[in-house]
Amino acid sequence: MASKKEKSGSSVGVSVEAGSYRVTRPDSADAVIDLIRQHEVQIVDLKFTDLPGLWQHFSITLPEVHDGLFEAGIGFDGSSIRGFQEIHESDMLLRPDPSTAFVDPMCDTPTLSVICDVVDPVLRQPYSRDPRYIAKKAENYLRQTGIATTCYFGPELEFFIFDSIRFGQDQHSGYYYVESAEGDWTTGRDEGAYGGGNLGYKPRYKEGYFPTPPHDTLQDIRSDIALTLQQVGVQVEVHHHEVATAGQNEIDMRFATLTRMADNVMIYKYICKNMARRYGKVATFMPKPLFADNASGMHCHQSLWRDNENLFYDAQGWALTSELCRWYIGGLLQHAPALMAFCAPTTNSYKRLVPGYEAPVNLAMSQRNRSAAARIPMYSDSPNARRVEFRCPDPSANAYLAFAAMMMAGLDGIENKMDPGEPLDRNIYDLPPEEARKVRQVPGSLDASLAALEMDHAFLRKGDVFTDDLIDTWLAYKRAREVDSIRLRPHPWEFYLYFDV
Repeated sequence: MASKKEKSGSSVGVSVEAGSYRVTRPDSADAVIDLIRQHEVQIVDLKFTDLPGLWQHFSITLPEVHDGLFEAGIGFDGSSIRGFQEIHESDMLLRPDPSTAFVDPMCDTPTLSVICDVVDPVLRQPYSRDPRYIAKKAENYLRQTGIATTCYFGPELEFFIFDSIRFGQDQHSGYYYVESAEGDWTTGRDEGAYGGGNLGYKPRYKEGYFPTPPHDTLQDIRSDIALTLQQVGVQVEVHHHEVATAGQNEIDMRFATLTRMADNVMIYKYICKNMARRYGKVATFMPKPLFADNASGMHCHQSLWRDNENLFYDAQGWALTSELCRWYIGGLLQHAPALMAFCAPTTNSYKRLVPGYEAPVNLAMSQRNRSAAARIPMYSDSPNARRVEFRCPDPSANAYLAFAAMMMAGLDGIENKMDPGEPLDRNIYDLPPEEARKVRQVPGSLDASLAALEMDHAFLRKGDVFTDDLIDTWLAYKRAREVDSIRLRPHPWEFYLYFDV
């Protein structure tokens, strides 16, 4: 099933290279209005991100689109948004960012989507809990330090596409059930009810990387997603099936600046989910939906630049990295327990971050070694390619908050010349126990990561990037809505373990 391939763009604005497309993003209210006329748009959809990291939206008709919309904004009820306002302070404003506008390829009605910033209508200032505002403040702080002018991020978001998912829990029962024709567990299933006999070719557990079709049944879906992303100005470099059975995928976007990449992550998730739905399937960025196979991560490649110079490169340095790069890594490793509260922010994240299994829980740096938390990719010796890959985050993260937090940790490492320790270029999983005990690890639960954030957040407060209000709200929300709600409910496996005690 093919997606619509209408190229979006305007004759005025900022050009963005996207593979074979040259997408021109508008840079003003007039340019947005020109884009609306050019594509005969009928609806404008205003999108913004709640505190946990899910896109919210509402739509307006064309008579409501004028210069005042982009200057003064439009009102909405902030008390109905997770992590935002209380009922007595509910009035909030959305201010559309013209540079984010794109013709929405997932809507049948001609629709222009615009990402918005959230504004406090009383103070007439950006809202302190708006995740996008925090990302922008982080970029401003970077420039103020004089260390660099730009931070680039290149996240690798993995995700699953299932045929269907069922789940539920009440006071006396609980279950989940995943359906996937690719699942290794379906080799013996009579699939007559699914439109034919069992066709075999199921990727075995941990063997989904990189068999061709017919093992890989999702090639066309991923291609449609990739081309649709390029259509809206998000450049894609590669896509492929990932390690796990049952439809694990990865589509890699070309790196971009911190806030722009966080915008791109939101577009990526939106298009993946909606394209899967067009095919009658369902996409999920939940880190660990399957037992006994690989989970989904979001390895984050990052580097600091001053204008056109990559500050992480040194031809004489270890792994071609500069001292500044290694200090940045030192900051990531030092603050990693607190970072996980934003980078691995769900209870399910810690089903992935289990010592001795596939996820990188070990707080060490290495070149090439995927068992270390901080890795220096060695595919190229080009100065422009030198970067650090921080491998602990997962795609359940709010990208605005996670990217900002990682960069702030790295900057703190530079400012305090934090030593990341000696490179660990061996397989950490095979270290003798006495050596393994010396390697620090990320926390083993969301509760522990939140406690680490509570104890260690001064580095986030620099430049007023993360406010105390934001951090306190995040801690309270996560503890009440997620940690406690999981702790209060019996797990199905506990019946197996303990019913006969």
